[in-house]
Amino acid sequence: MAGAVLAYGAAVPGALLFLIGGAFDTLDGALARATNQKTVFGEFFDSTVDRFSEAVIFLGLAVAFLRVPAMMEHAVLGVALCFLSMIGSIMVSYARARAEGLDLDCEVGWLQRPERIIILGVGLLIPSTNVLLVILAGLAVMTHVTVAQRIMHVHRLTNGGRQ
Repeated sequence: MAGAVLAYGAAVPGALLFLIGGAFDTLDGALARATNQKTVFGEFFDSTVDRFSEAVIFLGLAVAFLRVPAMMEHAVLGVALCFLSMIGSIMVSYARARAEGLDLDCEVGWLQRPERIIILGVGLLIPSTNVLLVILAGLAVMTHVTVAQRIMHVHRLTNGGRQ
């Protein structure tokens, strides 16, 4: 829903939906653990839906850059930054999931999902295309830095691949 709202150029309502959805998403896993309702399928499903929801936010923003008059001046840069941020965000999650699939803990790095939600959500609340571009550029860079941090972490855990 937030992605569709963002696509129409309604940044503040889209941001509020994104932040509220992100808060509930953060709480659902904690609630499942606290009430002993956690299941393997639930964890898998939640992670999968999280990737879709994050990608749809960036898609909505990319569409806004292409169709909202105030943003169209920066369409190419905006779409590119949305795409780079989406790739980085998905790769942050993939790196952790892949490490955990190898029985390695990988909750490291600067821009995990809660941080990404807060940064993008707050950036969307500021009514400025230039601020949004800066936020997206920061996400595009820092998500990839986080992936690199996770790669280096796994490299250390596996003794440089010799394990």
